[in-house]
Amino acid sequence: MSHETYLYINDQLSVPLSELSFRFTPSGGPGGQHANRSATQVELLFDVDASSSLDEAQRRRVKSRLKRYLNKGGELRLTVRGSRSQSQNRQEAKTRFQALMAQALKRRARRRRTCTPRRERERRLANKRHRSEKKQFRKQVRREY
Repeated sequence: MSHETYLYINDQLSVPLSELSFRFTPSGGPGGQHANRSATQVELLFDVDASSSLDEAQRRRVKSRLKRYLNKGGELRLTVRGSRSQSQNRQEAKTRFQALMAQALKRRARRRRTCTPRRERERRLANKRHRSEKKQFRKQVRREY
């Protein structure tokens, strides 16, 4: 695997740069004529469904965890316009893509259920008693003459 032709995600996955497509548009915002003339905003597109580098489990995980980045066609879409340089924005888009994919593909540890600690149970019951006493004081007192 040549370093320039693949984008390293984690130990199990490297995405070929040929699977990524980039679109460039004017960024807007301050910058004078530079902003009006140069297309510095970078839009990275990655077709999750058509990717040959992802297996089915990875594809499902990416689609469920990165829903907000997917369009209706199943393409992952990232937009970067932080810099006035197209090449810096392009590099930033690749870096964000790597981080997003790595985070989405990371297996989450299952939570182990544990017993509630004794001190916590006692504190909860003490709080309940305290609230109960507080409410008892609010009741009207019957006076006998």
